[in-house]
Amino acid sequence: MSNIHGIIGYTITPFGAHGGGLDLPALGQSIDRLIDSGVHAIAPLGSTGEGAYLSDAEWDQVAEFSIKHVAKRVPTIVSVSDLTTAKAVRRARFAEAHGADVVMVLPASYWKLTEAEILAHYRAIGDSIGVPIMLYNNPATSGTDMSVDLILRIVGAVENVTMVKESTGDIQRMHKLQLLGEGQVPFYNGCNPLALEAFAAGAKGWCTAAPNLIAQLNLDLYAASLAGDLAKARELFYRQLPLLDFILKGGLPATIKAGLRETGLEVGDPRLPVFPLSETGRGQLLAILKTLR
Repeated sequence: MSNIHGIIGYTITPFGAHGGGLDLPALGQSIDRLIDSGVHAIAPLGSTGEGAYLSDAEWDQVAEFSIKHVAKRVPTIVSVSDLTTAKAVRRARFAEAHGADVVMVLPASYWKLTEAEILAHYRAIGDSIGVPIMLYNNPATSGTDMSVDLILRIVGAVENVTMVKESTGDIQRMHKLQLLGEGQVPFYNGCNPLALEAFAAGAKGWCTAAPNLIAQLNLDLYAASLAGDLAKARELFYRQLPLLDFILKGGLPATIKAGLRETGLEVGDPRLPVFPLSETGRGQLLAILKTLR
């Protein structure tokens, strides 16, 4: 999927007031904002989209609505991760049937998985669908850390695992993916504070929730990196770094939803047990955003 590149914007899942149900019109507005801002792809139902906190019916609604609303204006990458292989397969099939361009798979599990179990998980999902799979490595949320050797074995064994999202926060992983993969395995940065280093290491894109709040800065950083203008890329990165750090430390759903509220788009609070951003946190976020306007 050579067209998957650049700034990949992660969407929130809006809820109604007082813990209400899905607010799909607000989701549509947030998607339109991202696409109008110039992002190169849309990724619903990841960590930012609280996919792990949705019922199956809600997940299906958000997936179907998001794909239909994007309407092929940009590629759609749907996170289909679930605790069991059967549920992940069901979600992958659902996403493909409704027009997803790519599905993203994080090997989440209660029990620590062996490498053989991880490979079998990806193989089962790959065998069940025809669209490409973005392998997602994020031990902080999944409890599973895949080595570069294992990742490349999976890429070699499962035909439609064709790209990798790397979110360990270790830039050496990206260097190893580039070297050991001989530049043939597209990888994408999933750790906001590594954006500059990731592009220097050869990342084809940046998967991030930040475009909900500062899309132009994200896009400008990508453009400068693509042009090889290190001085400009460094300047742009340092300017947005305080917000990137704040988003990471404050939690994606809480910080992005609070930020969208400040821009005039009400999307509700995160779903419990995740708390909304505190009053102090909102003040800090607003102060950072003011410096970027």
